[in-house]
Amino acid sequence: MMLWGTRTSMNELFYQLRWALPIWLVGLLTNWWPDNRIAQLLRGMLARPFIGSCGRGLQLGRNVTILNGHRLEIGDHVYIAHGSWLNCLGGMTLESEVILGPYVVISTLQHVFKNGSVRFGGSISRPVRIGCGSWLAAHVAVKCGVSVGKGSLVAANAMVASDIPGGVVVGGVPATIIGPNRDGEAELFNRRGAASRG
Repeated sequence: MMLWGTRTSMNELFYQLRWALPIWLVGLLTNWWPDNRIAQLLRGMLARPFIGSCGRGLQLGRNVTILNGHRLEIGDHVYIAHGSWLNCLGGMTLESEVILGPYVVISTLQHVFKNGSVRFGGSISRPVRIGCGSWLAAHVAVKCGVSVGKGSLVAANAMVASDIPGGVVVGGVPATIIGPNRDGEAELFNRRGAASRG
């Protein structure tokens, strides 16, 4: 029994030193930086070694919380905006070109009740996948076990409680399909001027 407790303590210590503490330090040292593209890319580069699997071009806004980052897989050119909160213990995948707006909450855990109380009931865990090119707007919440299909838009303040197919716009609590997500014509690609026509 003592050996099991020692092994568990050593695993927890390893986890804290390898994953949790370093990503917390990245936030602590960089959250005073402005929330512009350069700072977001630098913050993403510093956080990258402390994320399970991370592609190129990660942009992290200020005050992003990543719990259990060793279970997080991030594709290329992902943007996670200011104040987002991700609990990845059950396994989370953000495919390439995903955008998470400000204050998005995604949890791979869900509390359960025991004897009429949630306090000591424990949790269940289920993986979450956000498909390539999808956009979760500000204040979206995503429940454990949910997949959002490729190229979908989840409207601000929505609660995603079940799987969302690709190529749709969803909104509401719980989120329901509003219609198809169609390509549009860009007017700007950056702050310096209009999109190139051609």
